Amino acid sequence: MNRAETYSASLPTDTPFIRDSSHAVSVEDVFTALNASRAGLEPGEALHRLERYGPNRLTPRRGRGPVARFLLQFHNVLIYILLLAAVVTALLQHWVDTGVILGVVLINAIVGFVQEGKAERALEAIRRMLSLRATVVRAGRHLTLPAEELVPGDVVVVQSGDRVPADLRLFRVKNLRIDEASLTGESLPVEKTVAEVAAHAPLGDRLCMAYSGTLVTYGQGSGVVVATGDHTELGRISEMLEEAERIETPLLRRIRAFGWWLSGAILLLAAGTFIVGTQLRDYSVQEMFLAAVSLAVAAIPEGLPAIITIALAIGVQRMARRQAIIRVLPAVEALGSVTCICSDKTGTLTRNEMTVQSVATAEHDFNVTGAGYAPHGEFLRAGTSINGQDDPLLEEVLRAGLLCNDASVRELNAQWVADGDPTEAALVVAAMKAGLDPLVEAERRPRRDIIPFESEHRFMATLHHDHTGHAFAFVKGAPERVFEMCRCERYGGADRPLQLADWHERIEAMAARGQRVLALASKPMAPGTVDLNFDDVSSGLALLGLCGMVDPPREEAIGAVARCRQAGIRVKMITGDHAVTARAIAAQLGIGDGTRVINGTELDALSDDDLRRLVPDVDVYARVSPEHKLRLVMALQERGEVVAMTGDGVNDAPALKRADVGVAMGINGTEVAKEAAEIVLADDNFASIVNAVEEGRRIYDNLRKTVVFMLPTNVAEAFTLIAAIVMGIALPILPVQILWINMISAVTLSLALIFEPLEAGTMQRPPRDPRAALISGYFLWRTLIASIFMVGGTLGVFLWQETQGAALEVARTSAVNTLVLFEAFYLLSARYLMVSAWPHLAFRENPYVPWMILLVVILQLLYTYAPVMQSLFHSTALSLHHWIVITIVAASVYVYVELEKIFVRAMTPRMP
Repeated sequence: MNRAETYSASLPTDTPFIRDSSHAVSVEDVFTALNASRAGLEPGEALHRLERYGPNRLTPRRGRGPVARFLLQFHNVLIYILLLAAVVTALLQHWVDTGVILGVVLINAIVGFVQEGKAERALEAIRRMLSLRATVVRAGRHLTLPAEELVPGDVVVVQSGDRVPADLRLFRVKNLRIDEASLTGESLPVEKTVAEVAAHAPLGDRLCMAYSGTLVTYGQGSGVVVATGDHTELGRISEMLEEAERIETPLLRRIRAFGWWLSGAILLLAAGTFIVGTQLRDYSVQEMFLAAVSLAVAAIPEGLPAIITIALAIGVQRMARRQAIIRVLPAVEALGSVTCICSDKTGTLTRNEMTVQSVATAEHDFNVTGAGYAPHGEFLRAGTSINGQDDPLLEEVLRAGLLCNDASVRELNAQWVADGDPTEAALVVAAMKAGLDPLVEAERRPRRDIIPFESEHRFMATLHHDHTGHAFAFVKGAPERVFEMCRCERYGGADRPLQLADWHERIEAMAARGQRVLALASKPMAPGTVDLNFDDVSSGLALLGLCGMVDPPREEAIGAVARCRQAGIRVKMITGDHAVTARAIAAQLGIGDGTRVINGTELDALSDDDLRRLVPDVDVYARVSPEHKLRLVMALQERGEVVAMTGDGVNDAPALKRADVGVAMGINGTEVAKEAAEIVLADDNFASIVNAVEEGRRIYDNLRKTVVFMLPTNVAEAFTLIAAIVMGIALPILPVQILWINMISAVTLSLALIFEPLEAGTMQRPPRDPRAALISGYFLWRTLIASIFMVGGTLGVFLWQETQGAALEVARTSAVNTLVLFEAFYLLSARYLMVSAWPHLAFRENPYVPWMILLVVILQLLYTYAPVMQSLFHSTALSLHHWIVITIVAASVYVYVELEKIFVRAMTPRMP
């Protein structure tokens, strides 16, 4: 069996799609397997194939309908608790409270519905990437047809500016370069060839293929369609994106667990209280029903979901000021839980702007400072700064790179941007750093002719004249090719024999630093020459030097990676670029051990179990495919990691969706990546991710402080009622008064904690355990003791008033004010979970705390003395003596918690 027969036999029996093998066999074998030819299909055969295999478009995926999506937003235990609270307040005929609670439920449902709709649109964004029209050869004629009508075996012609309409096996190329960054992560357009490659070659190395949705940037080519619609690489990513499960954030997992625990406790307490009251304490069934309802109202923290939503919304605003745009609210906090950041290289860790960093002449080696397209930097020789024009040979190398060039750079809105090939733009910038003006040089040495770069001969040449009758050619290209064309090298203003061993050693040194190397040469031409031919430059050149360039790391990214290490967060680079480049950039960033890099081919050979064992030890992955990124994210998650994944291309979308936090690039990112992610970086900068992690940790700490603050209040309300029922006395607090207290704590005091600043040392501590509970055992203990203080103080004041012969309304008003002031004093301690909050610290750094406490005092005075409030809440006026006793009693919880902090810090080296 020959290769074509073997290839054809490997095809699926029901379809000729051959996307997984066509790069590894010859063009003739592909045509044979597809029963096609370079003249194209006959129209009848094309129609038959279209009917059999369907149109060249991605199948719309059937998701949940809008009604089902909306109803599922209510499937959440916190929503159940809120709905229970609404039922309770409705039974008590507190319609305003019922309306507020139902409003919170509805708003949460609408927000969730909208966000899920955005995720659905990620698939639609992929479908929009498909080409609309295509140039097709059928029966020897060139036709322009809708891209949907393409079928396997069609011959397609593409040229600069076209979007590739289907997966093609190329059989003819003419300077064809295709931008595959959105699919493979390759930072530069890829030069295409027609030669087959190894079967296991990663997607970025399949140079004989053109993939659907990618963009032709230069040249032209022809290829035979080997896959259409859902069977293309783009279709495969669409399928992966649909199947990728969106992971619930750590906050939502903790809140859900906390909600179930809380709801169970509330039901047990209410049922137990009802049984005790009716069976042991001669209360009527009706009285105990109202008491159980009051208990439920007391125990349910109605304001918690609203507080969480507000905290996350404020976090969204703060992150936006730090260049991180949040698309899904829970992602704000999820960033604070991250234990591992998987980052793309190009544009995120690097600038996505090629920069010349090294220049080598026969005489000296130079380092070039500065990064990006801004022409600011200097030349260093042996560590000493020099003027680029003081070294004649260096100046000649830079002039050659400037004139043998079709790119330009310009300043736009205070930013330097490049027009043209990034590699050529880097040469222009290097020349400008040496003081060469592109316009002046072009005027002094105008171009007369050009041999454009072509992949077949791997060089570019330009012919120039000066204004004194001299003519000369400049050449730049791959070093091996240029060396073949040179007869000598320029040294000390003269020529000497080419020292090839020395030049190869320099090239290896540059390549080891991840640099792409170009050689530059020149040749004098006969005066009056106006045409430049291949024979003119095929030999006799004088080598001027080498330029090594790279897409350099962002300076701020280097610092951000260091901050991640301090915070216990592992950074992993996952890139479509080559291993050498990835290793060099990772070393500069401080990622990995500087030696070990795993490429896509090696990943393919690993089982899932082997990969799980590998991922903790390897931080740099090169030449990866979309499946590799998804597998790496899943392997890390299976090890218990909370993973943030960054990306900008279509190929990143499945992994972005699967990650705990997907982070897309806002400037260079595709719409597909943005729709699949929870966070979009406005500046495409890795440092912004670290800033967002810092903000996420602050938000989580503040949410935890809020829960630690709210729980004792709700527990105290509930146990005050339980204690009264067990003791057989009148209820110290009525249900309507409980609602007032809850409103005060949720709307005022709890909100103050949302604005707490970042605590010192937040980014020096390790990430919290993803499996840890929202509230640790220690803080449950504090909640219990603080609740006992509040219950004892509230009941004590109530009973003291009764023994003094005060009216029931006076005793209840005193009890309500005691509980509210307990909250105010406890708020001062809750601002710092373990750090002391003695009076000199209690009001510092957060101006909302004193203002909120002042507001609560004013509201309690209105509650106590305003006639309308007395009518609504059954309150009455109190004397100054009452207030002094209430204040002293309420302050006891503050004193206790602060003494406890001192004791625990002395006994426990690490904070709980």
